[in-house]
Amino acid sequence: MKRKLVSMTLALMMGISLTACGSGGDDKPAADGGNTSTEDQAGDTGAADEGAGDTGAADEGAGDSGSSAEVANKDKPLVWFNRQPSNSSTGELDMTALSFNEDTYYVGFDANQGAELQGTMIKEYIEANIDSIDRNGDGVIGYVLAIGDIGHNDSIARTRGVRKALGTGVEKDGDINSDPVGTNTDGAASAVQDGSIEVNGKTYVVRELASQEMKNSAGATWDAATAGNAIGTWSSSFGDSIDVIASNNDGMGMSMFNAWSKDNKVPTFGYDANSDAVAAIAEGYGGTISQHADVQAYLTLRVLRNALDGVDIDTGIGTADDAGNVLSDDVFVYNEEQRSYYALNVAVTSDNYNDFTDSTKVYEPVSKQLDAGAHPSKKVWLNIYNASDNFLSSTYQPLLQNYDDLMNLEVDYIGGDGQTESNITNRLGNPGQYDAFAINMVKTDNAASYTALLSQ
Repeated sequence: MKRKLVSMTLALMMGISLTACGSGGDDKPAADGGNTSTEDQAGDTGAADEGAGDTGAADEGAGDSGSSAEVANKDKPLVWFNRQPSNSSTGELDMTALSFNEDTYYVGFDANQGAELQGTMIKEYIEANIDSIDRNGDGVIGYVLAIGDIGHNDSIARTRGVRKALGTGVEKDGDINSDPVGTNTDGAASAVQDGSIEVNGKTYVVRELASQEMKNSAGATWDAATAGNAIGTWSSSFGDSIDVIASNNDGMGMSMFNAWSKDNKVPTFGYDANSDAVAAIAEGYGGTISQHADVQAYLTLRVLRNALDGVDIDTGIGTADDAGNVLSDDVFVYNEEQRSYYALNVAVTSDNYNDFTDSTKVYEPVSKQLDAGAHPSKKVWLNIYNASDNFLSSTYQPLLQNYDDLMNLEVDYIGGDGQTESNITNRLGNPGQYDAFAINMVKTDNAASYTALLSQ
């Protein structure tokens, strides 16, 4: 898919007057917020300490915009990332949130393209290993599916992608049903159907043996521990029928791989290309999908940097900036109507996994330092919905911390508990001390919880 980017000229007075209101104060939200399980990930990061603890730097960032005019919080640059504001039941985008002000955007990845890649990767693996993959020789290729969050657009897309590729999808309301089926060893579930694959003149049945949302007792979704427990239950009940494991992400996939499938030589396929999952491909992990987190993290901060500088939004993205940073149109697309940037995905398999072993390395085409004179220090409030989320904590945030220095941004990283929006919003008590905001919601429906704070 080619990038279709219509350059947007931002209002000049916004670019000239952007400055932090009240940023000279010493009070700030606590980065760790009492979340004792995420001290290193959310509350004690070097970048967070640097941005939050050095009040002199914060004062400098707030005062260097060349104007003494104050900017209302509702007019400051805002980027939603990783979780697109949308209706969790219908998937309809929340355009009110995406158009909160003229400097509001979303950064994520092309979920449908990535979902199709994952499904195709699994199907091709089955075809290439058909002689050994049917472990009990019953002519049925049975798979189990770990679903991350039934109300998350990305999770829905990945479930649909697997079912579409394997022929097990059933249409519901004009699209493939993404509901979990529980246990389906007899093939009688209504949310899926038996598919088929023909290889070397022989036809094999493909069946989704089981699937469930991996939500823990506290309500956190995409839960790796829950996935590990699930594969324990499934394997004890019908383990010899499980030929493939599919997971909506690597965190859950690796939990299942370490708990059972590695020892039983059952290929497991995840999503995110986390470093541990990529390394595990050498030990039998089937494959994963890189959603170009390096490009996403760059875009998350770049759109804020451009708005703060008052330059065209395409600067350093599709058009080279003054340092030479630029992205090619084969790694991202921009949807102007949705005000959304989407990174493109790459399948990571045994053929190319050595190229993806370091998931926190910045993307070389956009790795050049911005001049501090032309791009003065600014302060950003950024939250991670769940500081225990494997992808966000071990891949995305470290990338952000590498890019924030390159872009002269002082970022306070706030780690949530993955369960309640208030655990995060309660720590946005003084938005006036920040120049811009990057928000990763617990639930995609809850954008108004944040915009209401910024509108006060």
